Amino acid sequence: MTETSQQTPVTEMSFEQAMAELEQVLGQLERGDVALDQSISLYERGALLKARCETKLKEAEEKVAAITLDADGNPTGLKPVEGL
Repeated sequence: MTETSQQTPVTEMSFEQAMAELEQVLGQLERGDVALDQSISLYERGALLKARCETKLKEAEEKVAAITLDADGNPTGLKPVEGL
């Protein structure tokens, strides 16, 4: 895991950033070549990254659900989803 990724607050990451770092964390944990204390820290960071990815996916699903199509297949009803 790069030093800059650990310095970026999870709440400020895009979906892509969080997913990329989560993949790195999982790789390190799967290899099992880290000390127990570091494994615990990685697991905690991974849990935060997973939650961030789930939040960003839910936001995207809500935005897509708010889009409706007219008879010609053109998007209509483009309105912001409440709370976003």
